[in-house]
Amino acid sequence: MNRYPLWKNLLVLAVVLVGALYALPNVFDQDPSMEVAGTRHAKLDRGTMVVALDALKAAGIPVKSQYYAGNKMLLRFPDSESQLKAKDVLAETLGHDYTQALTLSTDIPGWLRAIGALPMNLGLDLRGGIHVLIDVDMDAAVKKAAESYAGEIRTLLRNEKLRYVTVSRQAAGVRVKFRDGAVRDKALEAVSDEFRDLIVEAKDEGGAFFIDARLGKAKQQEVRKYALAQNITTLRNRVNALGVAEPVIQQQGSRRIVVQLPGVQDPGRIKELLSATATLEYRLEDTEHSVQDAVAGRVPPGSRLYYTREGRPVLLKKRVIVTGDQITNASSGLDQRSGQPAVFVSLDGSGARRMRNVTTENVGKPMAVVFIETRYENRRDENGQVKKIKKKVEEVISIATIQEPFGRRFQTTGLDSTEEARDLALLLRAGALAAPIEIVEERTIGPSLGQDNIDQGFLSVTIGLVLVMIFMAIYYRLFGLVADLALMLNLVLIVAVLSMLQATLTLPGIAGIVLTVGMAVDANVLIFERIREEIRVGNTPQASIHAGYEKAFSTIMDANITTLIAAAVLFSFGTGPIKGFAVTLFIGILTSMFTAIVGTRAVINLIYGGKRLERLSV
Repeated sequence: MNRYPLWKNLLVLAVVLVGALYALPNVFDQDPSMEVAGTRHAKLDRGTMVVALDALKAAGIPVKSQYYAGNKMLLRFPDSESQLKAKDVLAETLGHDYTQALTLSTDIPGWLRAIGALPMNLGLDLRGGIHVLIDVDMDAAVKKAAESYAGEIRTLLRNEKLRYVTVSRQAAGVRVKFRDGAVRDKALEAVSDEFRDLIVEAKDEGGAFFIDARLGKAKQQEVRKYALAQNITTLRNRVNALGVAEPVIQQQGSRRIVVQLPGVQDPGRIKELLSATATLEYRLEDTEHSVQDAVAGRVPPGSRLYYTREGRPVLLKKRVIVTGDQITNASSGLDQRSGQPAVFVSLDGSGARRMRNVTTENVGKPMAVVFIETRYENRRDENGQVKKIKKKVEEVISIATIQEPFGRRFQTTGLDSTEEARDLALLLRAGALAAPIEIVEERTIGPSLGQDNIDQGFLSVTIGLVLVMIFMAIYYRLFGLVADLALMLNLVLIVAVLSMLQATLTLPGIAGIVLTVGMAVDANVLIFERIREEIRVGNTPQASIHAGYEKAFSTIMDANITTLIAAAVLFSFGTGPIKGFAVTLFIGILTSMFTAIVGTRAVINLIYGGKRLERLSV
């Protein structure tokens, strides 16, 4: 009686071993490190790694270890002073085509890294950095869309030779005033046919005739959604240019963006980065002259040399067709004729007119999309002083052949995948911020404070664990020691699951672990008290063990399921720290149910199973 089958014992053993294996990377110390990565213009290879290591050796900066993977190189240093010196040396040696991001990295053995065993990530409150909460002005995004429609409606009425008095923008739409009702009716039909995504109505007020064209609720929601996605993409591109390891840029709620930059301690620079400007330009490619001659310095008078993101030179004409300010929308999809991935672009009235004129004259010729961004960088002058300079970055993101004349709406094909089409559509919208942003919250957490949080969190978990273990050992004796073993295993499994998921541990997450430590023994208390009750009513020890686990199971499940529901609700509706608490609580409840019900039963079965017993140490 009270024996597990072999497969169940092997299952428990496998869970324990896997949990210990994937929790092991968190035991190793974290070293001050630097992540060096190549940009779009330069790929980082092993030759670049050798150059970087030689430069550090010449400067007398010790390197604890190095790791190369893909287009990135990770260097570990014995102390923070060496890390900071190495950043300056590599910035001068490698130039601005490579980014250097300061971070913390665990020096784990290669065999652990080979099986994907990595330490869990630490949140901003544990490792230091900058937290910025940005509010996006959604009303401004809707007003901007209404302004764009006002210009397009004005152009349409002029082309159709329908005379109007005024075209004015309203809160979420456009109002057009006419003197003649018949002209108004014709204009109503023309606007309704051209702009099917607007709600168009005719009104008569004070002897005047009006057309009200407004954005419906669905269209306003779409505009807000696009504005938020565009701003997130723009901010992500700018943060990537800064060179930050493991940045977090994500939506919070319906109109806010959270930006977390671990290891960054310069709020002024971050504000400048977030407020930088960007735009797009459409230009024709110069196919009449040689690109090689332009690279050699012989650029034709009416052309200019550009480079793609992959570093390929492209010769474009100086004449700009349209700019990103004239793009009203961009979305990804599939070409109806070929089924290939495509990006669909909409222009305002003036941009559509200019685009139609140019494409009519240049069918069969290639046209390029140029991404232009203004950035701020810190550079050292001849005297060694750090100065902030303004840098303009221009790069070609797409080249496509003009198949036929087009104007307000057109598409770009020739993309490799639907993912590339989606990214290009976002990039077209991310040429500039779609709506004004305001930094409503800003926190800078120093690395020393982060280490203090780690120390205090570790101390709180240790104190809670020790007190619970002492109580259980005294009150339930041998059964209490088994519960203590399960409690320690529960902590190991929590850390292992967080590491396997590469979840981020925050200070509220540590609070969730502390709470789980107390709750983890609740199941064992219910089981042990049920066993004592069965012994008091005269059952044999073996029958009491069996009845204790069987009869307490439903109560344990009810209690833990309600807690799991609460954790799920916290994760769904909470933000930031609340999510971190909910994640550790959810994982802790699941692992505690396994260790308390299955784990302790396996140990108790090994100790007492199949034996004649007079009494139990409970």
